[in-house]
Amino acid sequence: MKVTITKPDATLFEGEATQIHLPGIDGKFEMLQNHAPIISALGQGQIKLIQPDGNEVIYDIRGGVLRGQNNEIQILVQ
Repeated sequence: MKVTITKPDATLFEGEATQIHLPGIDGKFEMLQNHAPIISALGQGQIKLIQPDGNEVIYDIRGGVLRGQNNEIQILVQ
């Protein structure tokens, strides 16, 4: 999946991921390739990306929103 994580003043991540673990406002959830289209609010917590080579990238966030469609995930965070 192509993932972009941005905050108001910078892009934090732009690249590929095979899994994304996210802090939803009602609990944690994860996304894999070919996930159904989604728009979701995010709560405070950590976004964990698993890259194709197995490396993990973690970002602490205070909240945000996510939009995913056709294996393209856009995440706006605070």
